Amino acid sequence: MPVPRRFDRQPPERDTTRVNERIRVPEVRLIDDTGQQVGIMRTQDALRRAQEKDLDLVEVAAEAKPPVVRILDYSKYKYEQAQKAKSARKHQQTINVREIKFRPKIAQHDYDTKKGHVERFLKARDKVKVTIMFRGREMAHPERGEMILNRLAEDLDELAVVEQRPQQDGRNMTMMLGPGKLPEAEDKPE
Repeated sequence: MPVPRRFDRQPPERDTTRVNERIRVPEVRLIDDTGQQVGIMRTQDALRRAQEKDLDLVEVAAEAKPPVVRILDYSKYKYEQAQKAKSARKHQQTINVREIKFRPKIAQHDYDTKKGHVERFLKARDKVKVTIMFRGREMAHPERGEMILNRLAEDLDELAVVEQRPQQDGRNMTMMLGPGKLPEAEDKPE
C-alpha cells in the first residue's frame, strides 16, 4: 500500500540566518556595505545604519564574540550562498563500489568477459570488489582463488591500484581494486 504524500514529505528547511530585528545581542562588530570594518557598536545603531542605506543587517558569524554583522542586501546574499552550496555539491565526487563475482574454476572466455566489466568500472572511476566464491570441496584449494585474483590484478595493473590484497572471508575470498591514474591523452584539445 503506498504511503500518503502528506506523511512522506520532509519538513521544509528553515533559514537560520538572523537578519535585522532577529539579532538580539546588545553589541555587534559591524562591516559596512563596502566591506570596511566599522567596529563594535550597539545593535540598534548598526540596524539604523542599515535602514538608512535601505539594506539589511545580516549576521555572518554568530559564534564570534561579539557576533559579526554585515550591511548588505539579504536576498542577494541568500542567492549567493545557494550558488556556493550548489557548486560545492557539483564538485563533490561520489565513489561507488561495484562487485564482480568469480568462481575458482572459471573458463578463459568467462574470465575475459568479467575482466572487461572490471575495466569498465575502473574507467568510470568506481572501486571494484572482486570476490571468489568457493563451494564444497573447493575450500580445500584457496590458492586457486588467490591465483585468479593475482592474475586479474596483474592484468589490470595500468588501470587499477590494489587497495586490499586477496583475503579469505569464510567461503569467499575478496580483493579490492581502486581506480589508478588516468592514462594521459596525447592530443588534448584546448
